[in-house]
Amino acid sequence: MDSPLTKRLLAEGLGTMLLLAVVIGSGIMGERLAGGNAAVALLANTLATVAGLYVLIEVFGPISGAHFNPAVSLVMAGRRQLGWSDFAHYVLAQLLGAMLGAWLAHAMFELPVLEFSTKVRSGTGQWVAEVVATFGLLLVILRAPQQRVAAMVAAYIGAAYWFTASTSFANPAAAFGRMFSDSFAGISPGSVLGFVVAEFTGAGLAMLAHGVLQARTKGASIA
Repeated sequence: MDSPLTKRLLAEGLGTMLLLAVVIGSGIMGERLAGGNAAVALLANTLATVAGLYVLIEVFGPISGAHFNPAVSLVMAGRRQLGWSDFAHYVLAQLLGAMLGAWLAHAMFELPVLEFSTKVRSGTGQWVAEVVATFGLLLVILRAPQQRVAAMVAAYIGAAYWFTASTSFANPAAAFGRMFSDSFAGISPGSVLGFVVAEFTGAGLAMLAHGVLQARTKGASIA
């Protein structure tokens, strides 16, 4: 990455803020318009997130890599594509951006800016779902052709909203930010640690799987 660190951190913070505003804001709007139909609210939340994520990756990817996610940044640091000192700064920018994104969504919908979610998301099924969601996300990021990353990541997250029991947070910064919103997309503070542990576990498994797949691909080549 050739961009100065300050510019990259601004991109990560701003991108994460806008991502959380999209996720939380569309959840609030969807719930208000769905008339109590949770499936319709989730569909609206999904479509907005897919579109928003695609655009944000395209806009900020050339500057910072468009991680918006400490699990992604950790994997990139482990692969030596991001310095460890930069990793710490990335995570701080992402967490700050996530919190500001929740506050921005609340300000737009005239909700209390400062609040905590009461929505409990806990249990083995939820944690397994977050391992799966994050594993899939990181495997897509690691193996997708560079020119298709934005579309494939957005498509995967859209699918994972529906096939995982947790609705695919797949992002420790998102879990952190969502605890500041007692809305459709919120998560109670007491549930965040379980999600974060599951997400980093999924990221680690994706790194291992990618290494195995890469090695086998090279070994199987007859070209």
